[in-house]
Amino acid sequence: MNRWISFFKHSFPKSSLRKSIEEATGMVKLDGTFQSLVDEKKVPGLSVTLLKNGVQLLQKGYGMASLEDKKPIEPKTTLFRVASISKCITGLALGKMVEEGLMSWDDSLYDHVPYYPKKSFDMTLRQLASHTAGIRGYQGKEFALNQPWGIQDSIAIFKDDHLVFEPGQGYLYNSFDFVLLSLAIQEASGMPFEDYVRENVLLPLEMRNTFAPQAVSASVLGERGISTSDFYTRAGLSFKKAIAVNNQYKLGGGGYLSTSADVAGMGQAILEGKLLKSKTYKQLLAPQKVKGGSVYYGLGFQVSQDGKGRDFIGHVGNSVGAYTNFFVYPKEKWVVSILINCTDPKVQEDLDYAIQVLLPTLP
Repeated sequence: MNRWISFFKHSFPKSSLRKSIEEATGMVKLDGTFQSLVDEKKVPGLSVTLLKNGVQLLQKGYGMASLEDKKPIEPKTTLFRVASISKCITGLALGKMVEEGLMSWDDSLYDHVPYYPKKSFDMTLRQLASHTAGIRGYQGKEFALNQPWGIQDSIAIFKDDHLVFEPGQGYLYNSFDFVLLSLAIQEASGMPFEDYVRENVLLPLEMRNTFAPQAVSASVLGERGISTSDFYTRAGLSFKKAIAVNNQYKLGGGGYLSTSADVAGMGQAILEGKLLKSKTYKQLLAPQKVKGGSVYYGLGFQVSQDGKGRDFIGHVGNSVGAYTNFFVYPKEKWVVSILINCTDPKVQEDLDYAIQVLLPTLP
């Protein structure tokens, strides 16, 4: 802390000294909170990008992308599994499909995927995108499958199961909803889901370091100067390599890989109303209701308030070898992107402190 005070004494006039030290204190605490997660061996590594009014407040890697190779994290070029932040990407793709007239919010799933087994009730794309369709969640080891399935192949996992509730009459968060939603987008667009997303969402938003798992190859990585983080799980007071998984089939719900810089860029684009029309964003970011009550979820986006009562949109994600936070605060103009290379390390309380308490102290 003395180094910071000395720096400011020699770099700012006396009239601004107090304000500068206070601002530095906030940044030091924020930086220290993230570093402590590594120092206390709570996470192997994390990549952080924080924006305010489009200005970068912090962009830094902490810990290691590979513990074994001592490979550091670079927020612009180190790829992490982003887990359920993938649902936000799919939500944007859904909005684009609607704007192009290829589908409507309340189309029946069967309008686009007629071969899905008929259930007791119809279900709409809106219900799938808001987790109110009644599709079941993971069972057993389905969270960590390692099969080379395409999207259509994978519906065999759950297609013959009964709905948990009548669509529109309940809320059950799950990724199979987004398997079906991405399949509908694939069928309606006439092209592979990942190709549609790349051409209509990722490239327009300049998310050039965001990939489907099967698109990440040694040649692509070498050509772009990027690398993939290793993936870990907690093992007592240390970490071990996570089991191998193939998330290609559930790309739309939890399969993308990206950087904290790219994810933050997506958040800033949403704040600025890029890619989609304002009326489309209103649909995507409106909390859906069940029996008159909010489910605090829009169409691919969590829509809620933080512990301090501030409105946000975004997503928390958890996957094999990954834990992620993506928050956009429309009023405050903040964007938060935090990617961790470890299955749920139980650090959300620490992240909440950094975001909800320390972030507001920065200029």
